[in-house]
Amino acid sequence: MAITRIKNGYVLLYKALAFLFLLLALVSQSCKSDKKVYQSNCDDGIIFKRIGFTQLIDSINDYDQQYIEVDGTYQEGKEESALVNDSLFVDHSSEHALWVNFSQDCPLYLTGTHKGIFEYNDGKFTQLNNKNITIRGKIDVRHKGHLGSYKGTIDRVSFVKL
Repeated sequence: MAITRIKNGYVLLYKALAFLFLLLALVSQSCKSDKKVYQSNCDDGIIFKRIGFTQLIDSINDYDQQYIEVDGTYQEGKEESALVNDSLFVDHSSEHALWVNFSQDCPLYLTGTHKGIFEYNDGKFTQLNNKNITIRGKIDVRHKGHLGSYKGTIDRVSFVKL
């Protein structure tokens, strides 16, 4: 009788471990993200300085002509191509935003493919508007975007992660 209890205990233990393993597999699958990375080789060999959006805006003159990597929310529209702070609690006006200058000199392609970020693929265009992105480029404080109303420009964009 004692042997039967031990066997039942092991059976329950194995069932519990199998359930935990399946649960862990499901949770890890749900955490996978479908981040898309678009890159250009126009700035190969450049080391980008990672910086927070607020710090960049507050001290943009210190980063003039430097290559940076920053996170933000991309906004596009008629005569608008801007990166704004992705926080809901800050001013998103153009005075606190950066003009994003995508250039044909730095064509951005989906990693591992030859699909461009602005090309018609799989029946649709890449949706960028109001998306949180990571972007790499060169800061230019002399050019301030449409009507000169932005804090500066991110030029030579060579990396975008959606």
